[in-house]
Amino acid sequence: MGQFSLPLMPVLPSSPKPNRDSVTTILADGSRFFLHPSDAHGWFTTARRWSGWLLIVIYFALPWISVGGHPTVFFDVLERRFHLFGQTLAFQDAWLFFFAISGLGFTLFMVTALLGRVWCGWACPQTVFLDHVFRRIERWLEGDAVERRQLDAAPWMAGKLVRRGFKQGLFILVSGLIAHLFAAYFISIPRLWTMVKATPSEHWGLFVFISTFSLVLYFNFAWFREQLCIVICPYGRLQSALIDEHSLVIGYDAKRGEPRGKLGLPGAADCVDCNRCVQVCPTGIDIRQGLQIECIGCAACIDACDEVMTKVGRPRGLVRYDSFTAFAGGVTRWLRPRTLAYAVLMLVGAAVATWALSTVKPANFGITRMTGAPYFVDAHAVRNQFLIRLVNKRDMPAHFVVILSGAPVAVVQNGFDEGLEVAPMAEVVRPIILQVVRKDYRGHFTLVVHVGDKAKTFELAREIEFIGPDAGLLKEEAKP
Repeated sequence: MGQFSLPLMPVLPSSPKPNRDSVTTILADGSRFFLHPSDAHGWFTTARRWSGWLLIVIYFALPWISVGGHPTVFFDVLERRFHLFGQTLAFQDAWLFFFAISGLGFTLFMVTALLGRVWCGWACPQTVFLDHVFRRIERWLEGDAVERRQLDAAPWMAGKLVRRGFKQGLFILVSGLIAHLFAAYFISIPRLWTMVKATPSEHWGLFVFISTFSLVLYFNFAWFREQLCIVICPYGRLQSALIDEHSLVIGYDAKRGEPRGKLGLPGAADCVDCNRCVQVCPTGIDIRQGLQIECIGCAACIDACDEVMTKVGRPRGLVRYDSFTAFAGGVTRWLRPRTLAYAVLMLVGAAVATWALSTVKPANFGITRMTGAPYFVDAHAVRNQFLIRLVNKRDMPAHFVVILSGAPVAVVQNGFDEGLEVAPMAEVVRPIILQVVRKDYRGHFTLVVHVGDKAKTFELAREIEFIGPDAGLLKEEAKP
């Protein structure tokens, strides 16, 4: 087979080289080294692209798809409601998000222990939007990595101004679109459209939020890019604690590849030292130096190396998904204390979350003592005054019935015997006055207030305390 070589990414005379002894995007003098990763082609790249576009479609579609009369995912901050796939939660149910967040955390731990940083390379919004939207725009307008580096070094002539200006304009447009869709998750598409059509002064809060968020997104995707993963995101630093020698990572088979050398060089192993794996890496690392904090597990280096191995007639998999144990010749163990512990935590969390969701009722109510005097005494009775707050979480009117238990001598006033009608997704606050006939008063006692619907599909209960003066003193006052 004849000599095979790939064009290396040229380093222009005016471009300093990155400092390979530190972070790949920092030059030896401490300045920023801007990366221009080449395009990779292969199974993993295609799969990532399809999965990335699927996630983008889901992100843009959820505010538009209606389930139960509301967007699929809608955090209605104005009405203090959360609509999730047809389930409506009131603001008082926000404690359930603890289980969702902790569950996602344990799931991420479990996935990382098994599959390494697959989240970073395949599902993280930073990677999805950067690789599948912004860098696609950049490649479409400026060409491949070599052409982009040449454009960087070119003088600011008309052609460069047009390309760069059009690119930055598209970046701003896409950043604004992402920010507007993000806001729709909190105020809904119809309300967002109404507010956007109005002048900024009418909804200055939304205007400031979207403008600021759009600028942050633009700065991130147009300039900061991989620095977010390397400098800010803590997940890369956690990988050393989450993975072990049996976790699936992207690695280089040094037994096959070393000593590396150009094709045809006597004594050289499978690695032809083409640097193609470095050229396609979105964080600029050399995977042959081992697992590094900058590696996001995107598998671009796998496709690039497999493409070269196919062309030179050598087995694929020199760079591949595998565990450290497998690279050393051992057998990967998927069931081990770490993964079992994470699995148990996930199951416990899922069980608790299921129980917590089962406790969610279609209504909520609270009862508090009214401000002012804690009780009132007249010639006939001792009275306590409370406020009942009823919240209807349903999308239809509800008729609530209030019942007392534990104190038959207490009397409900203000028409609660007839029940209370509450509009859909509304709340009402009404006073409730409880009294005990003076001659029957025996001192402080507790009673339970029950609230349910007329069909008796659910019931909520709150315990309150009826207070008053000392019963003995009250009897003394009653003596002639």
